Formats: sequence, structure tokens, C-alpha cells
Amino acid sequence: VQLQASGGGLVQAGGSLRLSCAASGRTFSSYDMGWFRQAPGKEREFVAAISQSGGSTFYADSVKGRFTISRDNAKNTVYLQINSLKPEDTAVYYCAARGPGTTNWDYWGQGTQVTVSS
Repeated sequence: VQLQASGGGLVQAGGSLRLSCAASGRTFSSYDMGWFRQAPGKEREFVAAISQSGGSTFYADSVKGRFTISRDNAKNTVYLQINSLKPEDTAVYYCAARGPGTTNWDYWGQGTQVTVSS
């Protein structure tokens, strides 16, 4: 599966963004989907994940209550709604896919930059 992330930008603290990740292929609904981010000088970290059907979601503690992951399997797209942005949310955001029965995130998009100004 190939992934294309979009929707990043420059926003002021307190603002919102919605990131999108479009997937190619006809088996999108077979993959768990996730969002990760990497801030300058830091390691890539998990942000959120959603199960194949969308029935289960998982979040890093640092984003709970502000970020919402969702997916539309008919459109082969996963979303990350980001509210109440903070300067520490500044990072490159990546979407990733994990195949059925695996624990590794094997497929990655190219990343989209989110910059939050104070």
C-alpha cells in the first residue's frame, strides 16, 4: 500500500488542522492505520492509531482529548483532526499502515509538516 499525507501547515497556537492520508490499493480496510510525528532533534513518536474497521482507536497520552483519528474505508483515507494546537505539536506528521496479523508498521507516507506558532 502506498500512502500520501497532506493537510499540514502553519497555524497559531490554539488553532486546528485536519491531516489526511490517502492510501492506494483495494485492501485499505485490511490495515490498521496510524499517525506518528517527529519533531526537530527528536525521535519519531506514536500519536494515534485506528483499527481496520475504525471501531477501536488509540492515542498517546500527550494528545488525548485534542487529537481525533478517523477513517473512511470507502475513500481509502485516514484523518487526524488536531485541535487546541500547541507549539510542542510542531513536527513532521507521518501516516503508517500495519497489515493484518503483524505488529510492525511496514508502510509509511512521506510526512506533512505542522508548525505551530506561539
